[in-house]
Amino acid sequence: QVQLVESGGGLVQAGGSLRLSCAASGLRFNTYVMGWFRQAPGKEREFVAAITWSSISANYADSVQGRFTISRDNAKNTVYLQMNSLKPEDTAVYYCAANPHPGPSMLQQLYTFWGQGTQVTVSS
Repeated sequence: QVQLVESGGGLVQAGGSLRLSCAASGLRFNTYVMGWFRQAPGKEREFVAAITWSSISANYADSVQGRFTISRDNAKNTVYLQMNSLKPEDTAVYYCAANPHPGPSMLQQLYTFWGQGTQVTVSS
């Protein structure tokens, strides 16, 4: 049984930082592209970042480029999202997801497994 469990969300002031973690189990973690997505109230879920199994390549949404960094530790079956210079518009539920296809895609339909999400709220 595959499980992806996010943690690290919370309430932070604008300009602050948070680090999200996603612990994976039940899958060969080092064979999956891992991604982060988010869904704000009243909006569709959108791509945030993705990283290849070897960490050799990453992809970011334009809205977070330069502020967020995705990384992974295959020994710990964990993927991270370091979020700096947070803005109120970053407020959303953040989800991690696993993609068995090569390449750090932003296409949600390629991601087979999803976590339950963690809330991030950025106050102004």
